Order: sequence, then C-alpha cells, then structure tokens
Amino acid sequence: MKTYSLYHNPHCSKSRAALAWLHEHGIEPQVIEYLQEPLLVSTIEELLNKLGVGVREILRDNETEYAELQLADPQKTTPELIAAIIAHPILLQRPIAVCGNRAVIARPTEKLGELL
Repeated sequence: MKTYSLYHNPHCSKSRAALAWLHEHGIEPQVIEYLQEPLLVSTIEELLNKLGVGVREILRDNETEYAELQLADPQKTTPELIAAIIAHPILLQRPIAVCGNRAVIARPTEKLGELL
C-alpha cells in the first residue's frame, strides 16, 4: 500500500482542494501542517529531490517575506533560500504531495494524479 503525505496549509484554498481530491480518491494522507511543524533542511532537500526542481521553484514569490528578504537576488545561494523557507515557512509553495520517492506541487489539483 502506498503512503502519501501532504504539506498542507488549511487556510489555502488550493491546499484544501488537494486534500479533498486525495480523500475523493480514497487516499488518507499524512497531513503536515508545515506552518505549525518546523521544517528541517533535510526535509526541504528531500522534497527538492523528489520534485526534481531547484529551490526557487518551491518559493512563493508573491509573499511579503520574499520581497523583504530580497530573495529575487540571483546571488542568493540554495542554503540561504532554504534557510529563508525554514525561518518563514509561508514561503513554501503549496500544496506539495509526496508518495514514495516522488512528489508534485499540486497546482492545479489534477497534478495529484501523477502520484497514483
């Protein structure tokens, strides 16, 4: 049996839609409310590996913190960007669903089908 995890923000409509989609498909994921549970560097690195993307692709560039921390600066390193996500988890793109060694950013929700 496959195990699913969902990095979830219950205040986000896209995240709620992803959780509902999983439930509609008979999947009860481990829900990780990353705004409440501190993220670790190793967790973010693992997510990046499973997503197959760079750290900039999981940053929410429309958040106030993104501008305040000047994260658009191309000189910012991967460790600096990961540290920003840890310090300000609102910067993490959402929702992220994980199954085994694969993950998707579920925007749009139908991308969850890639994990089935």
